[in-house]
Amino acid sequence: MYWNLLIGTKNTSIKNKLMISVSKSKLTGTVKVSGAKNSALRLLAASLLTSERIEINNFPNGLLDVAIHLEMLKALGKDYIISGDTITITEHQNLNSQLVWNDRSIRNTLLILGALTARLSEGRVPLPGGCNLGDRKYDLHVNALKTLGADVWEEDGYLCAKSKGRLIGNEIFLPIRSTGATENSIIMGSLAIGKTIIWNPHIRPEILDLIDMLNSMGAKIKVYGQKCIEVYGVEGLNGTRHSVIPDNMEALTWAIASVITNGDVEIENFPYSHLEVPLCFLRESGMKYYKGESSLIVHGGTPYPIEISTGPYPGINSDMQPLFAVYGAMSTGHSKIIDLRFPGRYGYVNELKKMGVEYHVDGDMLVITGGNELIGTKVEALDLRAGIALLLAGLTAEGETSIENDWQIQRGYENLTQKLSALQVNFKI
Repeated sequence: MYWNLLIGTKNTSIKNKLMISVSKSKLTGTVKVSGAKNSALRLLAASLLTSERIEINNFPNGLLDVAIHLEMLKALGKDYIISGDTITITEHQNLNSQLVWNDRSIRNTLLILGALTARLSEGRVPLPGGCNLGDRKYDLHVNALKTLGADVWEEDGYLCAKSKGRLIGNEIFLPIRSTGATENSIIMGSLAIGKTIIWNPHIRPEILDLIDMLNSMGAKIKVYGQKCIEVYGVEGLNGTRHSVIPDNMEALTWAIASVITNGDVEIENFPYSHLEVPLCFLRESGMKYYKGESSLIVHGGTPYPIEISTGPYPGINSDMQPLFAVYGAMSTGHSKIIDLRFPGRYGYVNELKKMGVEYHVDGDMLVITGGNELIGTKVEALDLRAGIALLLAGLTAEGETSIENDWQIQRGYENLTQKLSALQVNFKI
């Protein structure tokens, strides 16, 4: 709804006028989970590795971050056709090594740089954007580029890389299980000379989805659990047809929303095998659900206090903890959350506090005292996950909750207003 406005402007005052208001609702109905945002963006970056046709199904074409990424591909010399939830990507001119971009950036520019350097031996992209999650640098990406033989530097707001010919396979040691650095190492290793071994990778569904697509394009990638990934570089990659996995964050959002509103929701295209650990915690904390053939039916329940720490897949990832915070606020008692990946990623609770959520931070631990009645008010979506947490809280609050910068939410939730309508949510924009 706001894509053209938001892609073409940096005007913060305009963005602040974009607002969604929600009122207390009992979610009822059926909703279908879209393709995963965190997979789709990686697949778009991987499409830069070939000049041949790429067709991707179950693709979340309605996401703001996807729309921005597609315009970036166009600026680099790609073309695309959208039909429903299918996108077809072709190359209509020689691929540009420099992404000239004056609008809002996204963190995926790091993967674009890796793909350009792997295929063209050089690249220049805007410094990454995305959610502000504190100490979230890009040194791991820079180190991976350098390990494979590229020189890397910053210049006038751009990150640049250049190698003498093709990248050279090597061993990449990741000090932490970084999703983005794992993905970039895989992308670069696919066209490097020789073998690249990625030690201590973060193996999660989105990364396996990327590997599946690259292997279907002719890459030679083997996964040895959380130990390492071996990538045998090839001279070129082919086109392919691929289907995106369902978005586990969206699936978990609707499941938690059903419980805290005492709703009755069937969630289609539910990636149960990707969410077994979070669902285990939620089932022990009051969620009632039933597995269908390809869906999950969540029939209300009574939220109990939760105690979680974030961690690598298959655990509860950092993006999920704001959802669990709202779940804890709806329970009676004390809930405790520790974010081990991004310590102190609790800025959103200051906005929840405006609605009546009681909390304190003890070191790196967020402690929520649940059971207080929430009151609707005006709040701000500081980032994507903070925004959806505020929306969930608004579904339980008395009165109207108005969320400024609701474009943040629509970066990661496709067809949000249509899905809210289908679930009988009281809202207005």
